[in-house]
This record gives sequence, structure tokens and C-alpha cells, in this order.
Amino acid sequence: MASQNIVFPGEPPSAEGNPSKVCGLYPKLDYSKQSWIGVNLDIEERKLAEFYLAERQRLAHMGSWALNAADRSAVYLSEEWYRIYGFDPAPGAPVWEKRLERIHPEDRFKWKSTIERAILEKANYDVDFRIVLPDGTVKWIRTVGHPVLSPAGELVQFVDSSMDITERKHAEEELQQLVDFVRHIITVLSPNGKITYANREAREYTGLTLDEYRSVDVIARVIHPDDVERMRAVRERGLSANNPFEIEARTLGKGEVCRWFLYRYNPFRDDHGQITRWYVTGTDIEDRKRAEERLQQENVALREEIDKASMFEEIVGTSPALKVVLSRISKVAPSESTVLITGETGTGKELIARAIHRLSHRASRAFVSMNCAAIPRDLIASELFGHEKGAFTGATQQRLGRFELASGGTIFLDEVGDLPAETQIALLRVLQEHEFERVGGTRPIRAAVRVIAATNRDLQAAIHVGSFRSDLFYRLHVFPIEIPPLRERIEDMHLLVEYFIDRYARKAGKNIRVVDKKSLKLLNSYAWPGNVRELQNIVERSVILCDSEIFSIDESWLPKQPSVTEPKNQLELPRSLLAQEKEMIEAALKASRGRIFGPKGAAAKLGIPRSTLESKIRSLKVDKNRFRSLSEI
Repeated sequence: MASQNIVFPGEPPSAEGNPSKVCGLYPKLDYSKQSWIGVNLDIEERKLAEFYLAERQRLAHMGSWALNAADRSAVYLSEEWYRIYGFDPAPGAPVWEKRLERIHPEDRFKWKSTIERAILEKANYDVDFRIVLPDGTVKWIRTVGHPVLSPAGELVQFVDSSMDITERKHAEEELQQLVDFVRHIITVLSPNGKITYANREAREYTGLTLDEYRSVDVIARVIHPDDVERMRAVRERGLSANNPFEIEARTLGKGEVCRWFLYRYNPFRDDHGQITRWYVTGTDIEDRKRAEERLQQENVALREEIDKASMFEEIVGTSPALKVVLSRISKVAPSESTVLITGETGTGKELIARAIHRLSHRASRAFVSMNCAAIPRDLIASELFGHEKGAFTGATQQRLGRFELASGGTIFLDEVGDLPAETQIALLRVLQEHEFERVGGTRPIRAAVRVIAATNRDLQAAIHVGSFRSDLFYRLHVFPIEIPPLRERIEDMHLLVEYFIDRYARKAGKNIRVVDKKSLKLLNSYAWPGNVRELQNIVERSVILCDSEIFSIDESWLPKQPSVTEPKNQLELPRSLLAQEKEMIEAALKASRGRIFGPKGAAAKLGIPRSTLESKIRSLKVDKNRFRSLSEI
């Protein structure tokens, strides 16, 4: 037998269907050419190899054969091939037409088109089809073919292996029948995610046929439009990771039905660990989702009740000054604008922030509050933006910051004027670019959060001394709201006192009906440096000590006020102090040419906050415009 080289391009055929062994040739891999080259063996060895090959094929129900590409004639047909296809080997190889007649009529076109395309493209092929034996028996066959090329690259033959997969197909059909009785959506995917099977429940729910499942864009057809993008993204990541994963999505059914399903993807691997298919189960979770929505609605309703009971307690009153604040709240709440709330300690800045949040479209999402002055400087960045595991000593695990916890909602930064310089830069980035990074992280995180800030400091003065960034101030100062101190809304005193009395008396189980007039007068005349919070504490303390139906306060809790029965000369001292204070303010206004704030403003010259100065100007009836006019002369 003369030595002959036959080139097998591309990947070698499987061990079961290796055509080299059919011809008595064993493969030798030439790594420089990436081709398969046959070498002759001794005749006895060849016969022995053919014997073992025939036995192996018989046991595996696999026949090998070779096809002449030019005229489709059989170059070689193994003994097992004759047994599988039901041909008698005595007359010799059957012609192409006879072989084609064995193919099931419904599969004949698929078989012919597969062969013709492989010949045209000189490519491998892999096809499942049915054959019908002379006695009417139907078998399922899987045939794998590989092209044989001449050294010049011309197609010479196809070497093929055919395996009887009838038992496997019957097992799959039985499994499919069982799966069809399961009341879950079940689909089978190829390794690349293409649907190859969908059970009866899936077909009946969606109204798609099995062919449509295999050919159309199923996600676009059956997944709710609002969930499609998320479904595709999670699915792509999961299939790429080659690990089980799950997705919740609304699924459209026949008759405009739309229900929530939980889809679980599980890979099936062969003996080598390679994924051969994906199994997907879809469980109807509509009832669970509806229960979650009801619970969320109940939580919202409960939160509203809690808000009514505890969040408006310091926004009680009808004074003109308070009405201005409430009007500004109602106007800014529906917008996305950043709000800066200013006011003295105890005026209720956080309650104003909560009121803005409740009136916004973010009301159903989180409201996260943080006092910037209460967090150590070296921890405040981690508290705001979170940190990655190992970012610093003690960071044993990843931690979400306040901005991530407030995602979709509102974050309230109280005492924002106390932020350290490096954190001011990070906050400025959030306001400008709407993203941040965790401490120790490198991945930018989107900040879908509304920012409301508050301070009792004069930020203009802080900018002048270099402790606060001017660019951050202007980012925060989009919509300012200044809360008046309690001494400027004395008209609300009676309402506030009655409100607090009612609240604490009910808690203490007491029945207080009347407010002592003398106590009310004392409350009206007091300056309230602690504002509404101080008033609340005094009323609570008085209710605890009250033993009758008449509410009164201990005068020792407030600085003693002058009495009308006291000698006239004792009244002169406070009046002279007020006059002296007025003179000092007018002198500062004159020196600053009527300017209140800023490094050269009257507030800075007097060393007091701007809000305090404006309050004193109003209470002392100082005409600040008069000094502004002087500056123009």
C-alpha cells in the first residue's frame, strides 16, 4: 500500500468518529501546520485496529462512513453503519438516492440542505434526523461530518460518523412530557443562550409556539418593556459568568395578562465541566409581589401617621414669618433643587427638611439624615460615601454610606458648615457630577439623591476665613430657606404651648385644661436662645411637675424679667443697654455702608451671625436702607 497524505483542516473529528482509523490510519498532529496527517501502519496492525474499531462502533451504536464530495457516492461504509440504516452489505454500498430514501420525509429537506451547505462551505456539520427502516421502525440518528481537503485545498471527501440516538431522544421526549405537566415556565437554552425548548406551560402562558420560542426575540416579545433592559443586562452577565443566577421580571401573557415571574438559570455541565445547556425555570411570584406592594403601602401610610404625630410638632403656628417658610417649602418640594436651610439652633431645620421630602415625588423612598458636626473628621467620608473592605485599619468588610442608603430618596446634611475641607471637595463632586466613590474604591457610583443641607453658621463669614469653599456654597445655595427664631414669631407661642401640653399631658396621663396667664406672659417675654426646642423641653418639664389642671412654669427656669411694680430706675438699665446695642449696630452698618454679610459686612464687624444681626435690626427697628443710601452719595 503506497504511502499517502490526506489533510484534515481545522479541528480533528471526535475520537468516536475519527476517519483516520476507518482507513487504517492513525493521526499525527503537525503543530506547525495545524493539520492532521495520516501515516501507514503495518497490515496486521491495521487489521487489528479495524477489528477493535468495528467492535467499539457496534457497542456504541455508531457507524462510520466516507462520502465522495463530487458525486455523493459512498467511499466507505462500516459494518455498524449497515446495521443502523438497515441495509444489507452483500450487494455493496447503496447509491445516494437509496440512502436518501431512508431519511424520514419530514427531515429529508433538513438533511439534504445540511449536506449541500457543508459541501459548499467545506465545513463541518452536525445534524439530528429520523430514518425509517423497511419494517416501519423509526430511529433517531445524529451524524457528524468533517471535510477532507487535498494539499491544494480542494474538497475531496467527507468523513462522517452516525450514531443511533433513539433511546436518548425517547428519554428526552419522556422528560419533556413530564416537564409539560409542571406548573412552571421551563425553557432550555444552548450554551450561548439560544432557546431550544419551552414547555407547555411556557407556550400556553405566552401564546408562542415552540418554533417562535426558537426563532423570535422572546425577551422583547414577553417581558414588560420597563424590565427588558434590566433583564438583558442581568442575563448577559449571568451567562458570561457561567454560574447560576436569577431575575425577577414582569412577563406578558395572552389576553393582556401581566404577572411577575422569578426566573432561575442553572447551567448543566458535561464530564469535562463544559456547559452543554442552561435550564431556566420561571415561578409565578405575582401574589408575593402584590403582598410586598401592600406592605409598602401600609408602611407609607404608617410613616405618614408617624409624620403627623412627630414631624410637624415644631411647625405649628400661624405667624406671618412661619407662613413665609411654609410657602417656600410647598414651592421647592416638587422640584429636584438643592435646598440650604439656615437658622439658629433649635428652630427645627430637620423638620423643615422632612417636610420638603414628604411633599416631593421621593416621599416613598428613604430620608437619610446625618449631623456633620457629630462625626469624627477622619470617619466622615466613610460615613457619607461608604468604604471598601481593607480601605483602612478596621475596615473588615464593605460598608454602604449614607448616599447609597438614600438612593432614590433624600439626604439631609445638618451642620454642613462643619465638613472638613477634603469632604467638601467630595460633596461638591456629588452635586456637580452626581457620582462618588467609596473610600478605597475606584468604581464611580451614581448618586440618585436629592441633597438638603442646613447650618446655623454664617457660611459667608466661613468663606472669608477660608474654612468653607465658595463653590460648594453656591452649589448648596440654590434655594435658601431661613427659619425665623421663636422670638420673631411670638404670635405662635400660645399655639405651641397648647400643642406641647396636649402631647405630654396625654403621655403622662394628666388632664391640664388651663394655661396660667402669668406663665404665658413670662413665656412671651423671654428671648428663647434655644428657640422651639428649648420651649418644648420647658413645657415637658412643667407637665411632669404639674399637680393640677392649671399649667404653670417655674420662673427660676427663665431669666427674671422686670416687673411693672419695680422702681423706674431699675427699668432704665435694660433700656440703656438696648439703646447702646442699637447704636453699635448703626455704627457697624454705617462703616459697612449698609452691607449686612460678607467679609466687610456689619455682621463680620460685630462678630455675630448674619441671621442674629438681621433679627436685632428688625427688633430694634433699625433702618438699614438709610445707611445703604449714604454709600451711594
